[in-house]
Amino acid sequence: MRLPSLRLTGLLCLAFTLLFILSFFWHGAVQRDLSAGLLLVGYLSFCVWTGLRHKDSQSRSMQGFPAELQRHDQESILITYASQTGYAEQIAIKTAMHLQKAGMDIAVCALGAIQPAQLQKAQRMLFVVSTTGEGDAPDNAAAFTRRLMNQTLDLSHLSFSVLALGDRHYQQFCAFGHRLAHWLRQQQAQCLFDLIEVDNGDEGALRHWQHYLGVISGHTEMSDWSKPGYQDWILTERELLNPGSMGGPAYRIACRPADGELKWAAGDIAEIEPQHPPATSANTANTANTQGEDLTTPLPHREYSISSIPADGKLELLVRQMRRPDGSLGIGSGWLTEYAQVGQTLGLRLRENRNFHTPAQDIPLILIGNGTGLAGLRAHIKARAARHQLRNWLFFGERQQAHDYFHRDEIQAWQQTGVLSRLDLCFSRDQEERRYVQHAMLEQASEILSWVDQGAAILVCGSLQGMAEEVHATLSIILGAGRLEELTEQHLYRRDVY
Repeated sequence: MRLPSLRLTGLLCLAFTLLFILSFFWHGAVQRDLSAGLLLVGYLSFCVWTGLRHKDSQSRSMQGFPAELQRHDQESILITYASQTGYAEQIAIKTAMHLQKAGMDIAVCALGAIQPAQLQKAQRMLFVVSTTGEGDAPDNAAAFTRRLMNQTLDLSHLSFSVLALGDRHYQQFCAFGHRLAHWLRQQQAQCLFDLIEVDNGDEGALRHWQHYLGVISGHTEMSDWSKPGYQDWILTERELLNPGSMGGPAYRIACRPADGELKWAAGDIAEIEPQHPPATSANTANTANTQGEDLTTPLPHREYSISSIPADGKLELLVRQMRRPDGSLGIGSGWLTEYAQVGQTLGLRLRENRNFHTPAQDIPLILIGNGTGLAGLRAHIKARAARHQLRNWLFFGERQQAHDYFHRDEIQAWQQTGVLSRLDLCFSRDQEERRYVQHAMLEQASEILSWVDQGAAILVCGSLQGMAEEVHATLSIILGAGRLEELTEQHLYRRDVY
């Protein structure tokens, strides 16, 4: 009954408005009194219609959700959206269904419907928010911005992430998403993963969001929402970098385009199209014939930080071979390190990653990473060396120096030639007490602060859980949470974590 009532009220509003306009052609005191009355009735009708319309949009936003997606308890992930045209709501629904399929407890609601009590009890929240006009919040977020974003709350218990939708044609691109993330951090909330910007529905950015949904749910093998437009690349080299390591094998992978130029920036991402290994393909075909199903659905893409620059003449990756609990190889790492043959064609797509590009200005740069996170940092160091920007400080951590010092000769050459002003290495298993990059950072706290005072930027690349969290906490101790927030807002603290 809600929609007919809304329409009827709207029609009444229109009718009274027309009568009010016609009343101007009448004359006399009685007619003037009637005009004033019609104006009052028309105004009141409009107010009622507007209120019902807003309430109706909030109510309709939950239609179609299963009942379990409308409930929220402390264990659920709360997904909330701010949508002007309905697009953010659609992405929120996709997000909810994806996590629900992964077996997670999910709740969904519009941002404007969020109450302080929900923020106080929520442990994890995902925000899918649009920006309208020149940096404005959508209409259905007005109540939240007015009621809550002017307050100071203790949200130290909350972990969150923001998917910010916008249009780069506007000067204030994704401004509301950034403003929301800034407010949440000011309330001491912690990032699950960094804000992701989506320009006009960019499918690559949405796949990156889906990638992180896989990380937090532990289910990374679900089909892509949209298949990347892969290009043909040739696998040209594969080299084991850590023979004898107690950790998983790590490989340098090199490839070149089958046709076209090498063009990307340090910090960009390679999206790989994995394939089933030959034995699995045969078994899959037999299973499909037995069960009458089509089981040849393409595998979901995998993302890797590019570790080279175009001037190298090849695209390089640093890939650790992963294994599932049953011992089988991971989808992407198995394909790149074991199944694909040198000389074989790969499906690969380059994706711009603006939020992890090298700062253009010649300022000091602190690079922090562990494991295969060296890949993204390596590309930045190469780019800086090519521009003769030599104030670079690398913190790198792995297990054993004898086996896991990836690109040792290259790093030592950078140190000898001055490309690296400083180098701090941490090999956790080389002494009885574990030593990680955050420990070296604390030892160098005063020097890190000095570099930041001189305008240094900080880049972090590596594991999201563990290293990135500890590094962020350590930087908060060294610099202060407020100073670190300023660096984030100035794009001088950037992360590529996975």
